[in-house]
Amino acid sequence: MDWQVQTLCGQAYGAQQYQKVGRQTYGAMFSLVLVASLVSLVWINMENVLILIGQDPIIAHEAGRFTLWTVPTLFAYAIFQPLSRYLQIQSLTIPMLLNSVVTLLLHIPLCWFLVFKSGLENVGGALAISISKWLNVIFLLLYVKYSSACAKTRVPVSMEMFHGIGEFFRFVIPSAVMICLQRWAYEIVALLSVLLSNPQLETSVLSVCLTTTSTFYSIPYGIGAAVSTRVSNELGAGRPQAARIAVYTVMILAIIEVLIASGTLFGTRDIFGIQVGAILQTVLLSLITSCTNWEKQASDARERIFEERYSVENVLEY
Repeated sequence: MDWQVQTLCGQAYGAQQYQKVGRQTYGAMFSLVLVASLVSLVWINMENVLILIGQDPIIAHEAGRFTLWTVPTLFAYAIFQPLSRYLQIQSLTIPMLLNSVVTLLLHIPLCWFLVFKSGLENVGGALAISISKWLNVIFLLLYVKYSSACAKTRVPVSMEMFHGIGEFFRFVIPSAVMICLQRWAYEIVALLSVLLSNPQLETSVLSVCLTTTSTFYSIPYGIGAAVSTRVSNELGAGRPQAARIAVYTVMILAIIEVLIASGTLFGTRDIFGIQVGAILQTVLLSLITSCTNWEKQASDARERIFEERYSVENVLEY
């Protein structure tokens, strides 16, 4: 859901509607906290949910304990993601990099202590994740509040942040469904492992495989975040040709990365099916991109941005 923050705020930033960037970021935080509250109800009862769908009771119990202690991470994530998109669309990536490095350096000893020395084991890992994610949030909030680089887009919290929530959900629901279906296609395999002869072993093996592919996935994810920022800024500024060039450039980088990552994975583990799915998705998205009318996208983006600005100004006048 946080990707739409980058789309909407990036277009507003490209159109030099700096105050709108701050308001939309606040609105996204509020919206994601609401969604996190609903998801947390499922996470709190995860053990019962897993048993209900036929999972091994031992696995369900441990997964339920782990999920329960990661509930605070949901709310941290709901704040962190809009903040990170807010900084990305302004090309303020160095502070985020330093934030991640510092948090990682703190997370490693913290996780080691909570898992191995405190006796909490997997619960300690969940607690370490929650603490580290909240440290990420605190560091970014301090930077946004006190850094002069955010002066143009920094706005006080007000009721205006609720004006764009409807538009946010209108864009975010299709995006969220797409991402969920994509990830669930992989993760449902782990849930179905309960049907195998040795569910504890098979679940562990699948977990390692999915974690490995997720590690490789972070590379195109980062590239995609960068180009999303560039494209949204260019569309907001009314420069569709520059947006098109940025997309074609990142497609070339993505193809190179897919070839390298696939070759590495093929040479180490037999997970051919997952790679075929990733390659097929890349091909389909490439076809969609090549057929996109970028002039129309730029026109629609600027029309939406300035139409909302005029409506807000009219409301304030009355």
